[in-house]
Amino acid sequence: MQYDSKLCEMLDTHTKCFIVHADNVGSKQFMDIRAALRGHTTIMMGKNTMMRRSIRLYCERTGNDQWLCLLDHMIGNVGLVFTKGDLNEVRATIAEFKVGAPARVGVVAPNDVMIPAGGTGMDPSQTSFFQVLNIPTKINKGTIEITADVHVVRTGEKVGASEATLLAKLGIKPFTYGLQILQVYEDGSLYDPKVLDLTDDDLAEHITVGVRNIAALCRALAIPSMASAPHALIDGYKNVLAIALETEYSFPLADKVKEMLKNPGAFVVAAPAAGGDAGGAAAAAAPEPEPEEEEDEDMGFSLFD
Repeated sequence: MQYDSKLCEMLDTHTKCFIVHADNVGSKQFMDIRAALRGHTTIMMGKNTMMRRSIRLYCERTGNDQWLCLLDHMIGNVGLVFTKGDLNEVRATIAEFKVGAPARVGVVAPNDVMIPAGGTGMDPSQTSFFQVLNIPTKINKGTIEITADVHVVRTGEKVGASEATLLAKLGIKPFTYGLQILQVYEDGSLYDPKVLDLTDDDLAEHITVGVRNIAALCRALAIPSMASAPHALIDGYKNVLAIALETEYSFPLADKVKEMLKNPGAFVVAAPAAGGDAGGAAAAAAPEPEPEEEEDEDMGFSLFD
């Protein structure tokens, strides 16, 4: 079968793909998406039973069972987008091709639909639509005006006949449709597309939090580990330093601390020389009291003169 050969070729030559949902996506949209992705990405649509059968037979024939994880997610009007490009770039390209659509009766709303307050341009004879939906209105200059924002349809609800008719009369196309990415496959792993939103900074932050938690747990349970070792070494140094300060025992890392405690003034004087410009500025500021004393003396002589 030609379709089976094509799909098996994609499985042989690719390691990354998207499982996409294609409800309410028109043929023109598909043409535009295929044209934008041509060269490094291929979209495969077909009956779920046929796709599942081809993938299962391919895995049995080749012994490569990494693709089997796709089978449980091939439910509904779905397809496979095989790519050799960057996953984030391909996802962004797919997201560009969304088309506005009116609210049709019986359609499950993919998002909330609001009607903003303001004039509608409709004549007073059509107030019945608003009354059925409990939308507050008033007549202003011969037209119907909505007096407050109204939540017409909520996400997950089916659009009723009254809502669909009213939205059509107002010229509102509340829904946008395009290929919706359900799962991402990469080298045998299947994960949520939200993972692609993570940055290197996010990963570093999560790793840092994890290391801190492990270190805290190991310290509380007195279990040595790579994460808790630095903290244990610092605590050990503090304990040994405390003993050295209370006794005659000393070691190189304690000598400097002992010297600081014996002669703190000498240590403060030595700090500006090692501190560079900031230390020089502090040293220059030290002689300031002397001019003040001279000024006081001058003021004393002038008073008695």
